[in-house]
Amino acid sequence: MKLLAIETSCDDTAIALVEIKENKKSTSFKILGNEVSSQIELHREFGGVYPSLAKREHTKNLPLVLEKVLKEAKIKMEKVNAIAVTIGPGLEPALWTGITFAEELNKKYTIPIIPTNHMEGHIFSIFPQKGKKNFNVKKDNQMLPILSLLVSGGHTELVLIKSWDKYKKIGQTRDDAVGEAFDKVARMLGLPYPGGPEISKLTEEERKKISKNKLSKLITLPRPMKYSNDYDFSFSGLKTAVLYTIRDLKKLTDRTKRQIAKEFEDAAIEVLIYKTIKAIKEYKVKNLIVGGGVSANKYLQKVMEKEIKKNKLKVKVNFPTKSLTGDNALMIAVAGYFQYKNNKFVKSYKSLKLKANGNLSL
Repeated sequence: MKLLAIETSCDDTAIALVEIKENKKSTSFKILGNEVSSQIELHREFGGVYPSLAKREHTKNLPLVLEKVLKEAKIKMEKVNAIAVTIGPGLEPALWTGITFAEELNKKYTIPIIPTNHMEGHIFSIFPQKGKKNFNVKKDNQMLPILSLLVSGGHTELVLIKSWDKYKKIGQTRDDAVGEAFDKVARMLGLPYPGGPEISKLTEEERKKISKNKLSKLITLPRPMKYSNDYDFSFSGLKTAVLYTIRDLKKLTDRTKRQIAKEFEDAAIEVLIYKTIKAIKEYKVKNLIVGGGVSANKYLQKVMEKEIKKNKLKVKVNFPTKSLTGDNALMIAVAGYFQYKNNKFVKSYKSLKLKANGNLSL
């Protein structure tokens, strides 16, 4: 079958088209077309995503991106068998644009629609590989059980996966998501949006200087909820600690900016990894999937691998390729297909009751 996927949960307009074939051992996916239109430059002046602007740009970009994907795939919409569309979580004005576009295609071409969860997409984002047009998802359960650490601008969750359609959320943030905290701290330091990569640049510079000059650490920040008796997270207190540190310094220099950035990243990642390792031990999982925008953080990747080896855990760590750490339609295509297999789709626009849900849970 040929499946079209639409993703508009935030500020990226993404559409992908895949061809899917089943065999005894695995489900194979062939990427026929894949396009993402980014709005980062438009939102940068606001220091974050401006929902009404995102909605406007999605509405404008969706037909253009679809045209590119169909041209790349060299097929017409009439050949598409199903449409997967993100219905949540995310910014509801943005989500509605993708849903409405999918409904219009359904009405015109009578193509079934598969409502798809954005966070489930991040779990499946590990399967497509860099530079390859084909990838497989094995049918056996050798990967299971899996623990997934989902870290993005809007979510920080630990999810236990016992089968590809059964998820148990064992921990989540009680306030700010870790990606949101990165962006807010970056703004405090006068860094441009998106803040995560900018924080990491300063952090890398500071680590090199410490390694070279062996400078003592002058700034310390808390590790919120690290030792709590659960798998929940909290990053608002860490963000506030940065605010007070900047206030007490009175003046930010290049050096203090680097130190704050490094200590913040150290603190946030230390908590993420500590609780993830603890969950791996308790639930005896075989694989760890780290997904979402923050999964692109090189320090997180390095320390996670290091701590798993240090604790002698027989767990394979899976990070998505860099281009799939952010929002994309390929991950929605894979997640959508498994929903389709579970008969979770709508055939006719006459019976459509799709709703955008900004707080949709797994």
